[in-house]
Amino acid sequence: MRLVIARCQVDYVGRLTAHLPMAPRLLLVKADGSVSVHADDRAYKPLNWMSPPCWLEEQPGVWTVRNKADESLVITIDEVLHDSKHELGVDPGLVKDGVEAHLQELLAAHPATLGEGYTLVRREYMTAIGPVDLLCRDADGGSVAVEVKRRGEIDGVEQLTRYLELMNRDPLLAPVAGVFAAQQIKPQARTLAEDRGIRCVTVDYDALRGMQRDDLLLF
Repeated sequence: MRLVIARCQVDYVGRLTAHLPMAPRLLLVKADGSVSVHADDRAYKPLNWMSPPCWLEEQPGVWTVRNKADESLVITIDEVLHDSKHELGVDPGLVKDGVEAHLQELLAAHPATLGEGYTLVRREYMTAIGPVDLLCRDADGGSVAVEVKRRGEIDGVEQLTRYLELMNRDPLLAPVAGVFAAQQIKPQARTLAEDRGIRCVTVDYDALRGMQRDDLLLF
């Protein structure tokens, strides 16, 4: 991973345009090729980014990042304050607790629980900022990102929101809808999710386990 702290301005050109005026920022270049721009006023969400596959071209004072959709992120650098590289190795990933991991497994086996006509594309669909629990298709063939929690709280909604923002930049997936699935969903989390167009599904873990037992009895 490369960390660069620089005084820079950032211009994004694609389906939308965005401009960040000159200011000190942290630039992250990860081993997968992704480039993200961060400020000091938030814990995790970058100001702008380009997810892989993308390509970084460095010229004196200017970084240009392009992807296969011909979108570009142009970073104009006035002054570099820090530039370092670090080898982080392979990350073991987030280890879910037993119930949450099993709940994800059960929903992967029975995706129609999440919506009529749903089919599973992949479990742990990897993005530049982490794995989405389930990637599904709805009855119309549309992409659906599913975040699975034992207890649905605001941080889970925020996590799914970040995945959706990233995935909706991928022309092979977009548009991507969101489903927040949990055994219990707090009212504040439900309100935030619905405000962002994310559908909430309350899941009966015991009923799903019963479905699994029924499947085993068929054989």
